Amino acid sequence: MTTTTASQEAGDRTVRKNSPGAARGPRRPGRIKRIGLPYLFLLPALLLELLVHLVPMVIGIVMSFKELTQFYIRDWGTAPWSGLDNYKVTVDFAAPVGKALLDSFFATVGFTLLSVGLCWLIGTAAALCMQDAFRGRGLLRALFLVPYALPVYAAVITWVFMFQHDNGLVNHVLHDQLGITDKPSFWLLGDNAFYALLTVSVWKGWPFAFLIVMAGLQNIPKDLYEAAALDGAGVWQQIRRITLPSLRPVNQVLILVLFLWTFNDFNTPYVLFGKTAPPAADLISVHIYQASFVNWNFGYGSAMSVLLLLFLLVVTGVYLLLTSRGRKTSDV
Repeated sequence: MTTTTASQEAGDRTVRKNSPGAARGPRRPGRIKRIGLPYLFLLPALLLELLVHLVPMVIGIVMSFKELTQFYIRDWGTAPWSGLDNYKVTVDFAAPVGKALLDSFFATVGFTLLSVGLCWLIGTAAALCMQDAFRGRGLLRALFLVPYALPVYAAVITWVFMFQHDNGLVNHVLHDQLGITDKPSFWLLGDNAFYALLTVSVWKGWPFAFLIVMAGLQNIPKDLYEAAALDGAGVWQQIRRITLPSLRPVNQVLILVLFLWTFNDFNTPYVLFGKTAPPAADLISVHIYQASFVNWNFGYGSAMSVLLLLFLLVVTGVYLLLTSRGRKTSDV
């Protein structure tokens, strides 16, 4: 009987040792550690994101509800609360402040649509031309990316010298060499400032579109083009029926990123025109800067920034909703 009992106890220990629950028991702390380790690695990035973006955003929202002028800059916390007065002034389009903001908004919308459209068009055309292998393709690809790789200040300040009235390269080519214009133009003043800003923005932005589209083209199987060519499809039919539909997910993200970057662009107009841009090139980012740091009314500037943030959030949400619906419809 003693022998039977000992054998049963040995069998129970063997069953408990080989059971799944017994195997998982000692490993549970290790599994929790493995699951929590990635979040631990992400913690520094989350803290930096909190300090760099979220905290200033909250402070800016608080400032938009204060009567914060040059008299309270030293201690902005003592500025009196104004409630929604700053927002009422900025959206009163019959008043000078609201009218100037509305004009700047329309100028920014027109500039953004043209810049994004031209960047995408030129970048896509260049990427399609660079698909087939030929001698010197690698060098051309590298040269195409130079405007995107250059620092913003170095690139834009070069264009400032090129747009000079008396000794600029643009007037030298258009007026002296080609004779297109009757006289040298002031590219950084008046209505021409819009075209100068658009030129610099497109020159600076299309290489990014070229890079993204070129990466998306690598995922399209060559068999599709070969089969379409055997069926008699020409180049334009292949682009329309194969290339563009295959690039739809890439283009959706690309256009959204270009829109947000261009609409919020501050460096390009600031370096090109200085603190005060001409009305034709008065982008909303520079307009907010002027309201805050030139006119010393941080309450108005903060209210304009919050309205800009809300506008971009709404546009982004509507864009993502429409593109997601279009993707589901195409999948069906």
